[in-house]
Amino acid sequence: MNNNLLKKHAKSFYWASFFLSKKIFDKCSFLYNFCRTLDDIVDNENKLEIKKDNFLKFKKDFINKDLKNPIIKEMWSIIDSEMISKKVVIDLFDGVETDLEEKVKINSKKDLLVYSYRVAGTVGLMMSKILKVKNKEALKGAIDLGIAMQLTNIARDVCEDKERNRQYIKSDFSAIQETINESQIFYQKSFNSISSIPLRSRFSVIVARRVYKKIGDYILKQKNIENYNKAGKIYVPTFEKIIQTLLSIFDLVKLLFVKELKYDSHINHNILEEEINLDERI
Repeated sequence: MNNNLLKKHAKSFYWASFFLSKKIFDKCSFLYNFCRTLDDIVDNENKLEIKKDNFLKFKKDFINKDLKNPIIKEMWSIIDSEMISKKVVIDLFDGVETDLEEKVKINSKKDLLVYSYRVAGTVGLMMSKILKVKNKEALKGAIDLGIAMQLTNIARDVCEDKERNRQYIKSDFSAIQETINESQIFYQKSFNSISSIPLRSRFSVIVARRVYKKIGDYILKQKNIENYNKAGKIYVPTFEKIIQTLLSIFDLVKLLFVKELKYDSHINHNILEEEINLDERI
């Protein structure tokens, strides 16, 4: 995986990745490369029919284990070594395929949560497997963290998505605020699950969570749609990343005192599980 590409397209992960071992980093990079390939198929400038053909070919090659494709080969090596359910990867394909339409519009909270699980909760789950998480309660927490990050993305990218004829939420500031507030619930629910990550990799996830969560704070600081539109795509500046990294030390200590991990379900989980049986995937 080209580090410059990772630095350009996944700034928060790239920052947090400094705290991973090289072996874990390489596997996470393979996963990112696979996800990036899917995104690029959907987001490039080709005509829709060409995008659909390319997507279906890549999906077919994946299912058929076409190991001549190095990206598919790397992905299957992760699936086999980390015992990742194939259902999770198919969920990811299903989520990305949602965007293969001339116009995308999500009309309900349930559809928003299902979409967020498919395109990002799946990645959180697979990432946690790479990090050697075994506890099933913690794996659900990893899904929560992925969903939280995707809701943050959606709230941040309303203008960019509108240009692509995609509407995941309404383009008014109250809808953006509501989406950030929903993400905060998932960030909160994911916290204790990080205690199940082996200590060597734990700090990286704490930092990624803090930095990504901070994007939501910067969005809320815009206070209205006019300021939001003027701000453009919001990133966390380097000085703030440094502050959040230092604050992550306190989170690391706090997690040392988590004695028993119990998955704390809430209404959003119940809505999601109307569509997705998480127990079949972890």
